[in-house]
Amino acid sequence: MARTTSRPLSPHLTIWKWGPHMAISILHRVTGNGLATVGMIGIVWWLMAIAMGPEAYDTFQKCATSPIGYLVMIGLSWFFFQHMMSGLRHFVLDMGAGYELNTNKTWSMVIPVLSTLATVALWATIFAGKF
Repeated sequence: MARTTSRPLSPHLTIWKWGPHMAISILHRVTGNGLATVGMIGIVWWLMAIAMGPEAYDTFQKCATSPIGYLVMIGLSWFFFQHMMSGLRHFVLDMGAGYELNTNKTWSMVIPVLSTLATVALWATIFAGKF
């Protein structure tokens, strides 16, 4: 079957005006994949360290409580809160609410702020118990 050139193909990214809702949607996918990948590696490493004995667990604990380990755990917790809040946004959108342009844009810009505040609150609580 011959293809006609007068009929356009599906819309391409170049015709859409970029907005925060698009970035949050993509970030939702990135954080979900990051949680699944990095989180699973961390859990498997932790379980393997428990199964292999005290020396392996000590090594795991030293790595997890190093500055890089804390950075990874803080990043994972931000990914968690970002993914959770973005998922709640998608849940509201699935119910048919929040599609108004200003509402959608506002919630898309509020979600990273809320997830950052939740991460800071979590780690402030954790570090408050250490000092």
